Amino acid sequence: MTIQFKTGLIALALLGSTALGTMNAHAADQEISWIYCGDKIDPIHEKYIKEWEGKNAGWKVKPEVVGWEQCQDKATTLAAAGTPVGMAYVGSRTLKEFAQNDLIVPVPMTDEEKKSYYPNIVDTVTFNDTQWGVPVAFSTKALYWNKDLFKQAGLDPETPPKTWAEEIADAKAIKEKTGIAGYGLPAKTFDNTMHQFMHWVYTNNGKVIDGDKIVMDSPEVLAALQAYKDIIPYSVEGATAYEQNEIRAIFLDGKVGMIQAGSGAAARLKDTKINWGVAALPLGPSAKGKGTLLITDSLVVFKGTGVEEKAAEFAKYITSPGPQGEYELQGGAGLTPLRPSPKVDEFVKADPSWKPFIDGIAFGGPEPLFTDYKGFQNSMIEMVQSVVTGKAEPEAALKKAAGEIEAFK
Repeated sequence: MTIQFKTGLIALALLGSTALGTMNAHAADQEISWIYCGDKIDPIHEKYIKEWEGKNAGWKVKPEVVGWEQCQDKATTLAAAGTPVGMAYVGSRTLKEFAQNDLIVPVPMTDEEKKSYYPNIVDTVTFNDTQWGVPVAFSTKALYWNKDLFKQAGLDPETPPKTWAEEIADAKAIKEKTGIAGYGLPAKTFDNTMHQFMHWVYTNNGKVIDGDKIVMDSPEVLAALQAYKDIIPYSVEGATAYEQNEIRAIFLDGKVGMIQAGSGAAARLKDTKINWGVAALPLGPSAKGKGTLLITDSLVVFKGTGVEEKAAEFAKYITSPGPQGEYELQGGAGLTPLRPSPKVDEFVKADPSWKPFIDGIAFGGPEPLFTDYKGFQNSMIEMVQSVVTGKAEPEAALKKAAGEIEAFK
């Protein structure tokens, strides 16, 4: 039987996969193969793999550690070639594409399981009212500000901006009073450019897609794109040359007043002399509450291995509240917790810098799920770059992108 692949990502994965087809067999009946992203297996996962195996006589979980840059491509290539692994770690953004190409099986959640998560997180793995993966890692963003630059600009160093208007005004004051960029806006041809913009969308009650309907051409999203245009004169020059980690490095060097970044920035800042603070992302005029983009990675169960049911059982076990909570809250993990718990409360009390990353969840939104995610991402990046560079006005750029992404849903 010839599989007709619907999208570019899966089709591209087949290139060069002929040799793989002879090198990789289907998972053995009593073995769950797991493509595990990273440099090494986390000791907490090793601990719970052994515990699960002890409760499931005759079953073994066999992780294969693959570097971050190759792991999703390898899982995709094997599945597309008809030699899937039992389970893999993937970006949740790709779930719709995998599912519509019939490469993965649903991993439905009970109402009780859904309620255990913070609001809106289950949406990151759901389409057509079905869950297609189990969240295993979660990140949100918050606003970091340099208190010394605020003071030099005549601003209150203990009062970060709460609205976009205040954020733009503060960036302007820092730029004009100190000569240092007031804000760091990344707009490189890189996936994070789309992610950064989505944080603005979700802090203004906006949406890109609702079910199968593109709703991006809206006042809420237009306001976000207009705010980008308005803050650019006070941002780091040449935004299209920078991605988020490069902007973060500039902030760590004391050369920019504000950035939006993940919890990893806090860990790095603690080893610097920067006088900094972190707060919830500023809100747009249509916001209903604190928001952020909710980005998850998931464990997916591939179709055709013969161990689908047991792989789904293990995926839920390794991400259940006990193992997952221990994994997330270990020192330096840098992951936003997926679920509320007394342990999370204790964690935040001990390190209040975590609070903004959790506060934004209630009104946050998921990465939009598209059949051709790369196509969607590229259109969003092009839209942002056209406004940032002055090649297009926000309204025209938004209409163009909204029309383009119709083909990718």
